Amino acid sequence: MQAGVELPDVTFRTRVRDEAIGGSNPYRWKDTKTADYFSGKRVVLFSLPGAFTPTCSTYQLPGFENGFEDFAAKGIDAIYCMSVNDSFVMNKWAEAQNLKNVGVIPDGSGEFTRKMGMLVAKDNLGFGDRSWRYAAVVNDGIIEAWFEEPGLADNHGEDPYGVSSPETVLSFLTTEAEQAA
Repeated sequence: MQAGVELPDVTFRTRVRDEAIGGSNPYRWKDTKTADYFSGKRVVLFSLPGAFTPTCSTYQLPGFENGFEDFAAKGIDAIYCMSVNDSFVMNKWAEAQNLKNVGVIPDGSGEFTRKMGMLVAKDNLGFGDRSWRYAAVVNDGIIEAWFEEPGLADNHGEDPYGVSSPETVLSFLTTEAEQAA
């Protein structure tokens, strides 16, 4: 991916809380389109191999969650975490991580990730198809800056992490703000 590319238009199958349903699982299905997340906003999107996995749960997601105010100060309206996991998994992960600032986007079928060119096989880990780790600054649905981990490949023996870290993305936004001043 590169700057200037428009995000693919897909429909995400999400589960949203609806108290009118009642019971212990008050959620209903809601189709949410790419534009619903990205239209008219400047957003950080980051995608990772899987919910509840070590690097994702220990570093990347908490770093974006805890740094939200710093990102907002640089003109970011929202931060979204995407993974090739279904909505049930993503919602439980968000709950387990006590997310208040980062929204989760379930790409359960991998359609968005495939169209982004970031779908890789992770059969060596028993995962099946998953997202390669990346981050992007997206302005009104158009990629403004792209941060892809090196070595994009099926069944990669490692899980590179650094290029798509919150620190790297925030550094880009800080440098951009300084140059604009």
